[in-house]
Amino acid sequence: MIQSLQKVFTFDEFLEFLETQPENIRYELHDGNIVKMPQPLGTHEQIIMFLARILLLKTVELKLLYDISSKNVLVKPENKQSGYYPDILLLNLPNLKNELLWEKESTVSQPDSIPLVIEVVSTNWRDDYHKKLADYEEMGIQEYWIVDYAALGSKELIGDPKQPTITIYSLSDEGEYRGKQFRRDDYIESPTFLDLNLTVEQIFSVRY
Repeated sequence: MIQSLQKVFTFDEFLEFLETQPENIRYELHDGNIVKMPQPLGTHEQIIMFLARILLLKTVELKLLYDISSKNVLVKPENKQSGYYPDILLLNLPNLKNELLWEKESTVSQPDSIPLVIEVVSTNWRDDYHKKLADYEEMGIQEYWIVDYAALGSKELIGDPKQPTITIYSLSDEGEYRGKQFRRDDYIESPTFLDLNLTVEQIFSVRY
């Protein structure tokens, strides 16, 4: 269960709060509310590590000036008292010089800094499918993956019967997300990595 501290915080107050907390406990700021995030399961972390490695290798292969951050960089929607630690964040390195909070706070807000963001679903699935989806869309982030390996989302979101699903949202010319779902032996279709050659089953069956 996600726990929220009963006080409305500004983003600056949230940063001060983080400095007093142990590194092994993760918090986010949701519209002024500091939220303690659930402890992820082992499979959750394995999927994150696998995807981060695959995408990093692909950026090197394509000679892109990108790098991968896993839960270390804050994404702050502009004009909101919110801050998220995505499970995987693809950073466009040349644009970081334009981020006012990058050097001191490891925080990004500009869509040009964020080609791709990935959330691997856990018990806070409503945030991934609703709140973060809306904020990432409003920010203008070009691509957003929701990786629902345990089929936690509602039937309305992932179908009936529910089954493990990856939903990839890409930003249209109108500035709205268009989503496409992938399951089982489907090959992932990423606008950022057109030749990814990766199936959903390969992602969900990863074991070390």
